[in-house]
Amino acid sequence: MQNLSSVQINATSDRSLTVIVKVCVVIPIFSIFLYFIILMLHTFASHRHFLESPRYILFTYMLANDTLQLLTSVLLFLFVMAQVKFALVFCAPLLFFSTATFLNTPLILAVMSLERYVAIFYPMRRPSAWRAERIWLIILAIWLLSCVQPVVDFVLSKPRSAADVLTMPVQCKTAVLNVSPAQMLFKVVLNALFFAVVAAVILFTYVRILLGTRTMRQDRASVSKALHTVLLHGLQLLLSTSAFTIPFTEHLIVLHVGWLREHMSFLNYVSFVVMPRVLSPLIYGLRDESLRTHMRRSPLCCSARGCGSSKVGHRGSKGKSPGK
Repeated sequence: MQNLSSVQINATSDRSLTVIVKVCVVIPIFSIFLYFIILMLHTFASHRHFLESPRYILFTYMLANDTLQLLTSVLLFLFVMAQVKFALVFCAPLLFFSTATFLNTPLILAVMSLERYVAIFYPMRRPSAWRAERIWLIILAIWLLSCVQPVVDFVLSKPRSAADVLTMPVQCKTAVLNVSPAQMLFKVVLNALFFAVVAAVILFTYVRILLGTRTMRQDRASVSKALHTVLLHGLQLLLSTSAFTIPFTEHLIVLHVGWLREHMSFLNYVSFVVMPRVLSPLIYGLRDESLRTHMRRSPLCCSARGCGSSKVGHRGSKGKSPGK
């Protein structure tokens, strides 16, 4: 009996150490991401010309969406690590926003690629829907499309009774709602359709801009930046789709390497869910020269105090419009 008690204590101690290590990996990554997001949003709010550009409005929306996605994802991760259970009625909103914001990302990338296409080919007669004051209609359409899958999940999931939803504690995981083969089939088909359409849009805009450079009279530097931006959207899409490899990588590595499934799930979570969401907006935002310059002068930036020539630089770049 004493040996059994000792084994249980050691197992509990090992699990506690594992949980602490996992939390200490995720929380600093999320904190660094949150700092840069707050810095970018503060920069946008402090300089009005950013909010007059459809490109930067869409990018701001992407920042807000990725922040909400990571926030709900990290909360669900912490609940699982702490083995917290609560009623499905409180778990459902977290699962809803986590799924909707996840699907939001590829749609935003498609719209941002189309915005570059419109800016290059219709600079003087931009369609009204793509103007800064009307771009919110496109954002609303993106959000409504992203809500289709979680709404269907809730409709198809059938709890045993209303009392179960209000009182029965459950571990807040996506599997709580994915209980029928019809749900899984719908999710696979919808995800494949989302990412196939987005990939087609990004490929179309890139090829169209590339072929159109021979006949366009626009500044070649602007066109080159647009091409690089569309390519970056393709990279961001690949990072987003990497999350769908999780079931396959878990099965293969657990089968051939012998890792515990919970450790493999954590590695996949960090590699394919957290890191793509962290890197995607940071790479896109920090490569923008205009945004990067204003971020360095922000009082929230740790290097702002050392910029002795910030005022001079600000005067020199005040009249510049954001690059394409």
